Amino acid sequence: MVAKNEAWYPGEAGVDGVIAPRTSNSAVSWGAVLAGATAAAALSLILLLLGAGLGLSAVSPWANDGASAAALGVAGIVWLAFTQLAASGLGGYLAGRLRVRWRDTDPNEVHFRDTAHGMLSWAVATLFTAAVLTASVGAIAGIGVKGAAVAAGTAATGAAAVGAVATAGDESGAKGGASGTSARTALGSGDFGYYVDTLLRPSATASTTAPAPSAAPAGANPATLRAWPDASMVHADEQSSATLNRLLVRAVRDGGTLSPEDTRAAGQLVAQRTGLSQAEAERRVTETLQRARTEAQALETRAREAADAARKTALTTALWMVVALLIGAFTASLLATVGGRQRDLIG
Repeated sequence: MVAKNEAWYPGEAGVDGVIAPRTSNSAVSWGAVLAGATAAAALSLILLLLGAGLGLSAVSPWANDGASAAALGVAGIVWLAFTQLAASGLGGYLAGRLRVRWRDTDPNEVHFRDTAHGMLSWAVATLFTAAVLTASVGAIAGIGVKGAAVAAGTAATGAAAVGAVATAGDESGAKGGASGTSARTALGSGDFGYYVDTLLRPSATASTTAPAPSAAPAGANPATLRAWPDASMVHADEQSSATLNRLLVRAVRDGGTLSPEDTRAAGQLVAQRTGLSQAEAERRVTETLQRARTEAQALETRAREAADAARKTALTTALWMVVALLIGAFTASLLATVGGRQRDLIG
């Protein structure tokens, strides 16, 4: 009698002398592989959801309450490794235990096939889990890219903010006569509104001189005549603020310095509004501009540090994910050989 799974070749006498054609059976039991992969993927999803729930329960929005970021990172890595051990081990064991029995096969070949079955079940389960968790995996992998984009685009973001402030200043200057309140709001919402206010603060020792109000329109009613000086002063204030705002924007674009002509013009505006002398006003303009440049550089430094920290976190996370996946692959292959050995012993 010929073994049930023995290959027959053309011209070879089979049972009762009948010539049987050659048959080729695959060494992979795909049913066992898919069964193990399905169990591993299901257990992975369950453990990942459980880990996410435990992580959320350990986080608190209140200061000095809940686990720290470092503790959560270590716990996440440990949980991911445990998930791979449990899920991959289960999938590999089932793939080895459920495969067909290979008769008259060398023990070394049987060991290799069991190892391959465990590896295949781990691979299929990993691909399925990654497909289900595409959004989460993409978000984790995108941290490093976003951090690099923040670091590289800090200067561009600053330039865009400067352009927005300049646009606000232009629009406020054009609409100052129509609505003084909206113009002040547009200027105050810009990044340089605070520095403009600093420049125009009245001096404690000098007397403030206001620009002379313009003439009221002919034929205005008494109410308009009474309110006209205040409206004219507001309009002049808005024009000065818009001009100083544009000068600060130009200074930031040029590396934090103003040309002598622009410094003199800004000093004149400050002197008219604050009562300072021309020299004192120009010194205030220079000091305020230097202060604005220092604070902008500090903001840029903090942004780059945050981007670098995000890059390092993403790198560490990716490396530990690779380690956890390799642990899962090894565990699945090992337990597949254990399950295959028990399958052969039972018969």
